Amino acid sequence: MSTRFAEPMARLIDELRKLPGVGTKTAQRYAFHILRSSDVDAAALSASILSLRQHLHLCSLCNNITDVDPCTYCSNPTRNQHVICVVEEPTNIASVEKTRSYNGVYHVLHGTLSPVNGVGPEQLRLNNLWPRLQNAEELILADSPTVEGEATARYLADEVHKLNPALKVTRIATGVPAGSDIEYADEVTMTRAMEGRRPL
Repeated sequence: MSTRFAEPMARLIDELRKLPGVGTKTAQRYAFHILRSSDVDAAALSASILSLRQHLHLCSLCNNITDVDPCTYCSNPTRNQHVICVVEEPTNIASVEKTRSYNGVYHVLHGTLSPVNGVGPEQLRLNNLWPRLQNAEELILADSPTVEGEATARYLADEVHKLNPALKVTRIATGVPAGSDIEYADEVTMTRAMEGRRPL
């Protein structure tokens, strides 16, 4: 016999299960934790979720998630605006930043090419990348070394070479294991990957 929860609890469990990596048991633990929390803590959680939705948006230049536009990377005068590192997701920026060896700016694609899943170039956030390349000196492709990431890097390299043949296009080195996501790369691995990037 399956466990039946009161409707508000069942609804919360269903919503929590939509989070990545959260199964039914974990969702139930989270829901019961919230139920046992004080009204103040529950209200703070609810308010922070609403605030997240209301105040965060995509940077108009690089597509990073931000509460100011342009984001702190794009508007920082000490960063090299002529070197652009392309990443798949906003979370990948932290992986590059922790190397403390990169001082350029970013461009976030919000995905990779995946014809099997119906993701083509039109689904990636590329429209605001092309104008930025006019003043760029180097484009670093830091897609994860998966099949989709490699296909995306190859597509971008081909398109950039058509638009600006003189632009230096590099790919992060294989310090990041093939088939993995750069979000989980440690500092040393990511540093080696950045230092060993190669032309495409």
